[in-house]
Amino acid sequence: MLAMLLSMPHAHAASKEMIQLQTQVQQLQDSLQQMQQANAEKMGVLQHLVEQTADSVNKMSATMDALAQTVKTQNDATATKVDGVSSQVQTLNDSVDELKARVAALNKAMQDLQAQSQTLAAQQAGQQGAPVGAAPAGGLPNAAGGAPPAAAAPQAPPVGDLYQSALRDYNSARYDVAGSEFGDVLKYYPQDDLAGNAQFYLGEIAYRQGNYQGAIKAYDLTVEQYSGNPKIPAAQLRKGEALISLNQRDAGVRELRSLIQRYPQTPEAQQARSRLNAMGVRINPAPKPSAAQ
Repeated sequence: MLAMLLSMPHAHAASKEMIQLQTQVQQLQDSLQQMQQANAEKMGVLQHLVEQTADSVNKMSATMDALAQTVKTQNDATATKVDGVSSQVQTLNDSVDELKARVAALNKAMQDLQAQSQTLAAQQAGQQGAPVGAAPAGGLPNAAGGAPPAAAAPQAPPVGDLYQSALRDYNSARYDVAGSEFGDVLKYYPQDDLAGNAQFYLGEIAYRQGNYQGAIKAYDLTVEQYSGNPKIPAAQLRKGEALISLNQRDAGVRELRSLIQRYPQTPEAQQARSRLNAMGVRINPAPKPSAAQ
């Protein structure tokens, strides 16, 4: 009887510890359920935004096609009109690039939320199978104490966010800030598809600031280092215009003719044809006389 009385406090203490542990597990499960529900709601909102943005991209592409057709039927326009249409097309291209960057950023956010949900699910599974007194998964403190893991070192912003911010500053004529941000895209994401776009816009910034030599160098890098990038026709067009602005007329004409030959069906090629017509220059060079003549 005395032995039973002596063992009762130990049994009571063990039971109390089990109740506390069960309470902690239940709290973790409730928190996980709430977070999963919140993530599901956020993912639904993000999916809706992605769909809306995709629709905007499609509408913008249709507008660009219509504008390109307009340019095709106005080959006899003056140089001033050509420059105006070129600016409109470039603005539309900028808007499409910004929308694409937004889609990429939204997709990245959705992937992060999915990864977070999977991590929490794994933590719950580890907590349910952990022995009494073990630290819960994810570094949460247990009854015996414990410290969370050290914070990760800061990293560069996601490429979509960085590019979108640079494009927004560029369209707002904050060229110094935009140039720095496009430079960061090249620095941290040199292999990303947006790197070629960033190089092109560095040329656009130099062109708008009147630095035609710097613009030509940037356009050359776009063409030489990012083969297949959709900005290459625009880079050739703008390089030709920069050369003409530097009074290097013959070199500019050669660049525009090269663009027409390499990318004949692009809107930029149509603009190059209009530009040459406005200058009174043949689109195709005159054949050289033969030796017999």
